[in-house]
Amino acid sequence: MSVRYGVLAQLEAKPGKGAELAAFLEARRALAVAEEGTVTWYAFRISESRFGIFDTFETEDARTAHLQGQIPAALGEVAPELLAAAPSIETVDIVAVK
Repeated sequence: MSVRYGVLAQLEAKPGKGAELAAFLEARRALAVAEEGTVTWYAFRISESRFGIFDTFETEDARTAHLQGQIPAALGEVAPELLAAAPSIETVDIVAVK
């Protein structure tokens, strides 16, 4: 596996919307599995209201395809209802992998 690229997204749920955001993320796992270029996709909870997504890719093209794909589009649709602020989405370069 030659993972070189990643995406780190941080999400803050509106008060009382943490469970709904968690369910939304869990339901998007199937979309990530279907993405041919996505090597790994993690959705995680940091606290009751803070969540994150971390994805890895072997190519820049795969990362770009993911960022233009169904998961970010779906997040954009539910953001006004579930998120307290715009998500923080950063592209990262993978330095080391085990």
